[in-house]
Amino acid sequence: RSGVKALYQTFGPLQLSSVYDSEAVGFDGDAFYNLVAGFDTDRDIQRVVVCLHDIEDRHQRRRDRPRFSSRTLDIDLLLYDDLVLDGPDLSLPRAEIMHSAFVLAPLAEIAGTRRHPLSGVSYAELWQQFDRDSQPMTQLDNFLWDQAAAAAGSFNS
Repeated sequence: RSGVKALYQTFGPLQLSSVYDSEAVGFDGDAFYNLVAGFDTDRDIQRVVVCLHDIEDRHQRRRDRPRFSSRTLDIDLLLYDDLVLDGPDLSLPRAEIMHSAFVLAPLAEIAGTRRHPLSGVSYAELWQQFDRDSQPMTQLDNFLWDQAAAAAGSFNS
């Protein structure tokens, strides 16, 4: 909840998916709560990445731990409009969109009609085609906030 509030304070109104509970992927660890937040910004991509890392750091994110390990907060930039980028520090669209249920389901929920910039297939169609049995997860209704209130910056629930 604090991470979503920080996103709102940094970027303004948010479009939020539901929260999903899923097992750790790639290592043995605690389950994760996942969601996708969309927002508009006039900041360049590098500044957005710096802002996201700052939010993680303020939530005691440890960068000296193995990549695949439990963490307090992990904010990944999935998309930046339709930009395609393949760099050493940042690749867009994020590869996890195509093979991680905990990324694709919430993305399809808030941006189902948008199309993946490489495949041209909508996120809703990608989610319909996804083998959901391979990566079970649970949608948590009204987990920590009312989505509309959170999108407007009201975090009193």
